[in-house]
Amino acid sequence: MSYAPEGQQHQPYRPEGQSPQPPAGDPYGRPYGQQPHGQSPYADRYGGPAPAYGEQERTEAPRRRGRRLLIAGVSVLALAGIAACVMAYYEIPPFTDKGSAVSFGQDGGGKGSGQGGAGSGQPANSKMLMPTGPAAEFKNSMTLADGTHVAVTTLDGKKSGFKGKVWVWAPKEYNDPKFAKSGFPVMIALPGGAGYPNNYWMGTDLGLQTSISKWYAEGKSKPFLLAMPVLNPGPDDKGVYWDGSDIPGQPKMGTWLTEDVPDLMKANFRTVKSRDGWAFMGSSTGGFAGMKAVLKHPDKFKAVIASGPDIVPDSSLWKGHDKEKAENNPELLAKQLIDAKGPDVYIAFQVGDNESNKKTLPDVEKFVAAFGNKGPVHTSLRVIPGGRHNAKTYVPNMGEGPIQYISKVMEGPVE
Repeated sequence: MSYAPEGQQHQPYRPEGQSPQPPAGDPYGRPYGQQPHGQSPYADRYGGPAPAYGEQERTEAPRRRGRRLLIAGVSVLALAGIAACVMAYYEIPPFTDKGSAVSFGQDGGGKGSGQGGAGSGQPANSKMLMPTGPAAEFKNSMTLADGTHVAVTTLDGKKSGFKGKVWVWAPKEYNDPKFAKSGFPVMIALPGGAGYPNNYWMGTDLGLQTSISKWYAEGKSKPFLLAMPVLNPGPDDKGVYWDGSDIPGQPKMGTWLTEDVPDLMKANFRTVKSRDGWAFMGSSTGGFAGMKAVLKHPDKFKAVIASGPDIVPDSSLWKGHDKEKAENNPELLAKQLIDAKGPDVYIAFQVGDNESNKKTLPDVEKFVAAFGNKGPVHTSLRVIPGGRHNAKTYVPNMGEGPIQYISKVMEGPVE
């Protein structure tokens, strides 16, 4: 049986190379003498006077060529448009600036450059710290609608010995001439989950960067610089994670987060000298790591937004290291800070009332009851109605209290 593809009428078989022939007649397949009613058999098809002998062929040929050229031109443009879209989607130059160098206002950076080293060109009593250098090699990861860049570099941590990726972002205000001599506050944003090989906050789908810009415009937030490092040194496909800590015999992820990553930001950006310009935020295990970092190093960091966090260290890698585990326990750290009477730290908790781990909210409430607003440990808790344990829940709700809470006690931009 011979058949055509679905939706296509069957055409009778004909030998290869032969086309069906119109019946004998004029060039358009009409038998002689069968012209439209009222039209001379010698008139052209537009109703005009009959052309002289041979004129019709001379007239029709350019028209056909013109139509073919028009169709070809439109087809080329359409194909070019499709190709451009495909190349942009797959981030193929020159239709994307992904991979381009990003300087964040530096001129090559570092000591001896126009930006100078620490303290270059600024009064001794300045609250702002100029970039200390050397400048890192940042490559553009994505460009936001306002022209700002999320860029990435590979940081070889001098203090931790760990080498990993860090994504950074600066709000548009950072390059505003009126802030040219101002230091900006830094927020170190930590993910939950694997936290390796990427940090999910660097993606624009969660809207962290655009939200900070929006909140700043609304007077809710500081114009934070963002540092988004990998949280773990490897995948947690076997349920292994590092609690953002220096676990004996393991990569020093605590030092990486609290020493090397801040040093990267100080080297490349105008920052705030004091701890009043340094904060963490994180979700799940990232929330735990950020909270623990602030409680463990209150001389360096002032505040944290902890979303759906664990409260105590629980990595299987702590086995056999009880002393070190206790030194990284937020409950014990909070008690020590209260006993020491400071310095003041601020923890903005937010937890959904529909979290997958039903212990998360009770554990946070227990911590707040035991240590919150006692001496130097200041806390707030936002319970998110219907909130689940995911970043898409946490980001918009940060603007409903937590970002205001920490922004009120932090500084920046400062001169």
